[in-house]
Amino acid sequence: MALYSEVVMDHFMNPRNVGTIEDASGVGEVGNAKCGDIMKIYLKIENDIIEDVKFETFGCGSAIASSSMATEMIKGKSIHEAMALTNKAVAEALDGLPAHKLHCSVLAEEAIKSALKDYYEKNNIPYDKSQFPDCENCGHCH
Repeated sequence: MALYSEVVMDHFMNPRNVGTIEDASGVGEVGNAKCGDIMKIYLKIENDIIEDVKFETFGCGSAIASSSMATEMIKGKSIHEAMALTNKAVAEALDGLPAHKLHCSVLAEEAIKSALKDYYEKNNIPYDKSQFPDCENCGHCH
């Protein structure tokens, strides 16, 4: 059995939505100090809809595939739908990840939520802080 699914390999070899958005509505960056993966997500939001999304990821194939898949899953969706995206949904959409690589899908979820939090804060939109990773205290990036 192959370690990675065909879907993971496709998103790794042909990642979607790579790049930056200069005038992004929200930007989120997260990392994992243990493995060295860093993900940065850029959102362009109009009328609560994610009109465009781009990513930059420094990391392994699973991290790149997770970023690519996650951006595909939220493009064109409402900010509320994007908030509901879980790492489990990303991993399932990739037809699974090896257990030791599941943290990559977690980073993708956290990066999207970090970008949405940035959007809320830039626009003075009230939000429930409990819905977002507590990056200052989680130890993931430090």
